[in-house]
Amino acid sequence: MDDASIPVGKVPPILLQPLLKELRGFHRDEVLIGPQIGEDAAVIGWPAGAFLLATSDPIVGAVKGTGNLLVNVNANDIAAKGGDPAYMIVVIILPNTMALDDVASLMKEVDEEAKKLGVAIIGGHTEFSDRYNYPIVVGTMLGIGHKVLRASSIRPGDLILLTKHVGLEGMVILAHDREDLLASVLSSEEIAEVKSWDSMLSILPEARLLRDLASFMHDPTEGGVVGGIAEIVSLTSLKVRLDFDTFPIHSITEKVSEALAFDPLHLISSGVLLAVLPPEKIDVAKNRLREQGIAYSIVGKFDDTGMGASDLMTKEELWRLLSR
Repeated sequence: MDDASIPVGKVPPILLQPLLKELRGFHRDEVLIGPQIGEDAAVIGWPAGAFLLATSDPIVGAVKGTGNLLVNVNANDIAAKGGDPAYMIVVIILPNTMALDDVASLMKEVDEEAKKLGVAIIGGHTEFSDRYNYPIVVGTMLGIGHKVLRASSIRPGDLILLTKHVGLEGMVILAHDREDLLASVLSSEEIAEVKSWDSMLSILPEARLLRDLASFMHDPTEGGVVGGIAEIVSLTSLKVRLDFDTFPIHSITEKVSEALAFDPLHLISSGVLLAVLPPEKIDVAKNRLREQGIAYSIVGKFDDTGMGASDLMTKEELWRLLSR
């Protein structure tokens, strides 16, 4: 069966089975039944004394590098809860104007990134549809945790630490999908550098370093880093004081934001970790991050008299930029 004759609906088993056999992410011994034609659900042997962590996120703002983003944004949510991402379910619905090679390419991206993070692909759904003009890709990630991070643990005086630099995910998406937009501002070398930031989209390294110290952690996505902080504040009865001069903005991001008139603090920022830390643990956290070469900044502090969630305007800059 050639691509031209692929019907609308689930990808035929004879075409899907070869992909399922090869592109299963990382091998984990506890996955007893994984993705296979005819199997309705995965079966996993569960370790005693652990917590199951679960999250689900789609990729809707990117086209190129979708598989990479899908794995990382879902894995980041598990990491932010102090766990290790372990198992992933992937739903892929492609417009019927696309081909089987597009399915294979997307699954290969997911497979490669999942292997880097130790994540097994345990199931999902793959089909072509005549109802959509763009791919619909949704990931569900399951992970294993040994500590429960709750926003109720945040106390007045706790500090907000931010890793890397703001707008990370948004800049990567723009470089891959709207290179034409950036070309009016950046050199080809600068655009290539932004594209290379996709290697920084995982927060697993820093989350593993900080999860035993943190009161709470969060992966800021839509609304950027300020939106992410507003979400944390909304989970508490506290307010927050932010030092906007300390938010790390890469010189390339600053250059683009000035030229295209957007606020990088509100640009989608998965790949950046927001960690709330008690002041007595901040030096240990800094030392751990420095030893691993992970950049960080202290950008705020919780108290009773600062800004509430409603004071932190939440918006997302990416959609406006993509639609230009």
